[in-house]
Amino acid sequence: MSRNIRVGAAQLGPIQRADSREAVVERMLALLHQAHEEGCDLVVYPELALTTFFPRWDMSDADEIDSFYEREMPGTATQPLFDQAKDYGIGFSFGYAELIEEDGALHRYNTAILVDPDGDIVAKYRKVHLPGHAEHDDDRTHQHLEKRYFEVGNLGFPVWRTMGGLMGMCVCNDRRWPETYRVMGLQGVEMVLLGYNTPVTNSQSPNESAETRMFHNHLSMQAGAYQNSTWVVGVAKAGVEDGHPLMGGTVIVAPSGEIVARAGTEGDELVVADCDLDVTVFGKETIFNFAAHRRIEHYGLIASQAGVQTPN
Repeated sequence: MSRNIRVGAAQLGPIQRADSREAVVERMLALLHQAHEEGCDLVVYPELALTTFFPRWDMSDADEIDSFYEREMPGTATQPLFDQAKDYGIGFSFGYAELIEEDGALHRYNTAILVDPDGDIVAKYRKVHLPGHAEHDDDRTHQHLEKRYFEVGNLGFPVWRTMGGLMGMCVCNDRRWPETYRVMGLQGVEMVLLGYNTPVTNSQSPNESAETRMFHNHLSMQAGAYQNSTWVVGVAKAGVEDGHPLMGGTVIVAPSGEIVARAGTEGDELVVADCDLDVTVFGKETIFNFAAHRRIEHYGLIASQAGVQTPN
């Protein structure tokens, strides 16, 4: 008997700086309605799904910066999404900028949540691998100030038993790091949900082609899926956003590493696939039977050393 989840990968087109959260949520609701019509059990939206990708701007005004963050979830603007998904009986995931008071201090994270079909937030993840830089860089074609506007996530890479399977999450740049998938793989993850906002051009390598950028995007997710025998749902915010092009390439990747569904546009688009969680079992019990084949006595450097140290 299969454990099938019909997944809708809900790619969003660009969100301009002037767009309101209410307008964005209306677009998300339209994709949710389409997912309902197509019989989806789960809808996955991208990273920073409620606003433009604001780390591209060098801002100093505190009120302006804080305007991009959510202080509560759900809030007034997002409550209709929670209500409609609950009415449909559909789970969903999306990313947003989180501003929260913890331990008497304000903290800012690049966050993703998973909401079950009953409308309850059952999982939260905070981005660990923050790319970019903290100070203005004149040598870049555009800024990428995630290290200024966000803290490194403090929740690790947990896996949750929900929606009939073992679910994990990560955000954007996390997808490029094999440790992301392996930590979840060691918890038996069966489906990884992730969103991304990735520029078409590399600010530090303008000669890198869009085709190479897309190849790396898919390569990282396909490798993570195959090497941990898990489904991976990777969802883009795409298109020209405030003059800056973001790549599309939303995909659903099988535990074999094969792409089973892919977006064809850079706009709002729903990509659907039936994902049998039981398909993950074969890889976990054979080639990637971690208990039988991993040799942790030789992996010490991975957890004890961050940067490269060459031999003498």
